[in-house]
Amino acid sequence: MRKTKIICTLGPATEGKIDQLIENGMDAARLNFSHETHEIHLRRIKETKQAREKLNKPIPLIIDTRGPEMRIGVLSKKVTLKQGQIFTLVNEDLIGDEKKASISNKNLYLCVKPTKEIFIDDGRIRLEVTSIKDKDIICKVTSGGVISSKKGVNVHDCETGLPFISESDIKDIEFALDNDFDYIALSFVRKASDIYQVRTLLKKKYKQDVKIIAKIENQEAVRNIDEIIDASDSIMIARGDLGIELPISEVPVIQKKLIKKCYSNAKPVIVATQMLESMTDNPLPTRAEVSDVANAVYDGTSVVMLSGETAAGDFPIESLRMMVQVINDTEADIDYRKRFDLKSFDQIEKNVLNIISKAAVVASFEIDAKAIVVPTRTGNSARMLSSYRPKSAIVAITVKPEIQRQLNMSWGIMPMLSKFIGEQKELYENAMELTQETGLAEKGDIVVLTGGIPTGSDGKTNMIKLHKMGDKVINE
Repeated sequence: MRKTKIICTLGPATEGKIDQLIENGMDAARLNFSHETHEIHLRRIKETKQAREKLNKPIPLIIDTRGPEMRIGVLSKKVTLKQGQIFTLVNEDLIGDEKKASISNKNLYLCVKPTKEIFIDDGRIRLEVTSIKDKDIICKVTSGGVISSKKGVNVHDCETGLPFISESDIKDIEFALDNDFDYIALSFVRKASDIYQVRTLLKKKYKQDVKIIAKIENQEAVRNIDEIIDASDSIMIARGDLGIELPISEVPVIQKKLIKKCYSNAKPVIVATQMLESMTDNPLPTRAEVSDVANAVYDGTSVVMLSGETAAGDFPIESLRMMVQVINDTEADIDYRKRFDLKSFDQIEKNVLNIISKAAVVASFEIDAKAIVVPTRTGNSARMLSSYRPKSAIVAITVKPEIQRQLNMSWGIMPMLSKFIGEQKELYENAMELTQETGLAEKGDIVVLTGGIPTGSDGKTNMIKLHKMGDKVINE
């Protein structure tokens, strides 16, 4: 079983291919609300829901918000900017061309001045401000290339005055909640209070169980990472904007530090952006890209993500297959026991759940268990087991479809949906039956069973049992 999970971004290239994505290894579906309309997103949502029901796969939906970002406006077509030419960011909304484009933040002219650099499309296009004229920003192209509509804009050390959550973001989030999304990925998080704003919105909508992913994309977020990790449910290292906001040479170091920090704090972590970027246009990745994916897996990332490769690339299915292959080959080389023994878990709070989870993982190593089985109402017990990165697969048994979907994006977890069973004996016997259905363990194999006694209440994981498949879990 592959332990590191994969997010695929949906877009024009995935139309009619959701079934294939699920069959080839997609664990979660991301919809980027910086692009396209609610109508188009709704079509993809419906296709994903139909596909996951047809294939009986608990694929969660992730909304990726716009956040306080800047973008150029709509262009008449893809245009090529040449080094040395003049290109103007205009303050009114219009259809752009090779000479000009509108800018979403109408106050940008207030915080730039001549010689200031402006980056477009993850820094592929670079402009130098030459003058400001009637709120329009006149620039010289210092690094040219092809751009298309609504590409992102970054400016270093520029107080843009944009609110963290805009009216547009609120509408997008409410739309996602109305359509049963499981995760909200918040763009350009700067501090914990940004996350609490969204938690307040979730509370108003009675959707507190929806999980929040904080995207780390700027220097302020890196400075405040400890409070952000504490406030969020997961972290995404969004390397595209991060590599513009910070010196690009620092990004690998930050990535490793954040993976380790999340690992040590029992929080899932996602590595994203440009992982197999060349496969947007080519059927094979570069060796450097393969090494990039493999190193993230070696470092212990929970999830890796495909962005433009699946959303708009020529080879979406091939990109996913390549990602699966690289992860499988890398995971086969990992000594999980050695990594566990060398890892520090000092930052994980010492409570009954965490201590029992760690003991269950130690036991799974000692007896080479085929699986660790955990009934869970909220998913917390399974996620805690996951944070210790066992060699054994984690079979999480839950009665809630939304918890099953959320757990499908957690490292090393195979979530199984159970009918509601109140009696302790029936609960654990059913858990063993579902474990056998996964094919991870057969009659006679040893598994580690962990859960709560008595059953029926949240947060009561307090038991470990080494169980031989086929035997009764609880003797009469």
